[in-house]
Amino acid sequence: MKVGLIGDSLTEGRPGVSFYNVLKLQYPHISFDNLGNPGETIKSLFTRLEKAPLQSSYDLLIIWIGVNDVYSKLLKVQAQPVVKDHIEFEEYCLKVVEKAHAASKNVVLVSPALVGEDLQNHSNKEIKDPTSVMESIALKSGNIYFVNMQNIFKEHLEHLECSGFINTNVIRVLLDVLFYKNPLRIDKLSQKRGLHLTLDGVHLNSKGADLVAQQYSSIIELYKDEGDKIRRF
Repeated sequence: MKVGLIGDSLTEGRPGVSFYNVLKLQYPHISFDNLGNPGETIKSLFTRLEKAPLQSSYDLLIIWIGVNDVYSKLLKVQAQPVVKDHIEFEEYCLKVVEKAHAASKNVVLVSPALVGEDLQNHSNKEIKDPTSVMESIALKSGNIYFVNMQNIFKEHLEHLECSGFINTNVIRVLLDVLFYKNPLRIDKLSQKRGLHLTLDGVHLNSKGADLVAQQYSSIIELYKDEGDKIRRF
């Protein structure tokens, strides 16, 4: 079985704890391709797939994208182009899905999760737009499986006292990449910042990585149960 994981730094696994590494340990006989790219937005992902089309034939192709279309607005440096509104997000998401279907008949769209663990902040409200777009695309297509990752994170956070911490300093993000590679150190810094699932409000700590790995695992198990095709939801 071959699984492709497409996305941004959350998929790549830096900074923070890598859910990809958790999956590899859980499924040693599955071949995973980590196609995460730091700073990726929906527009830059389409450009990447346009320039370098997916060559492999995947049993499952899981796309987790969209957080940088919101998060990058808080950063002083914008590495990749972002869409101007949810209409343009839908346009590019459809193009990405088309590219993905060329490499796998089982495509999974995963919505962005968090920009900060305060679920009521402006950025997390803004995430609802790309999430709605992805869900609508999945419903209309009939051949895409959709995961609302923000709802999954929300279930774990809504009864907890959550810090408003969000790392919006690009240099600090790079320092986290360089100096916080060990999960124990990452979790300690996460705790110091008052966070439960993330290192910095976006990237994952151990609990967050386990939560994402559990969700991806459920998709893999669903594929196994259903044979060569998974239902939309």
